[in-house]
Formats: sequence, C-alpha cells, structure tokens
Amino acid sequence: MASLAGELSFATAQAALAQGRAALAGGEGPVALDLGGVTRTDSAGLALLLELARDARAHKRELALENAPAQLRKLAGFFGVAEILALPA
Repeated sequence: MASLAGELSFATAQAALAQGRAALAGGEGPVALDLGGVTRTDSAGLALLLELARDARAHKRELALENAPAQLRKLAGFFGVAEILALPA
C-alpha cells in the first residue's frame, strides 16, 4: 500500500502526484493509497486526488483512498466530489 503524508497543497501537489502515479504504474488491480498521515489539504490537494482517480480509471484500475482525515472528507463534500473519490462525507 502506498501512502501520502504531510500537506496536500499547491506547494506539494506535483511531488504527491508523481508519488501517486508511481503507485498506479506498477501492477494490476486495485491500488490502496493510505492518507492517514495527511495533515492538511487545500483545493490543489483535492485536485491531485481527482487526477489520480482519473489516471486509475484510464488504466482500468480502482483507486481506494484509505484513512482519509476528516478535513479532507469535509473539503471533498464541500466541493461535491466525495462520491467520485469514494470518501464518506
């Protein structure tokens, strides 16, 4: 299982996107991404998770976001993308 930690923000989005894409690149089947270490997310962080979900679908894989912090779930709910990311609001 791959993981992301720290802030998912405009400043860290490129590096986190590369890390997430590396997790998607190898293998087949579902990919679990542990977000338990994420401390804060802004709209850029949310956009990178949406991009990873899009990339997973393009490769016929499922992306499972696990241990998403409450702040991320609330932000996804606010923007109406919680369902797309399969996150409880």
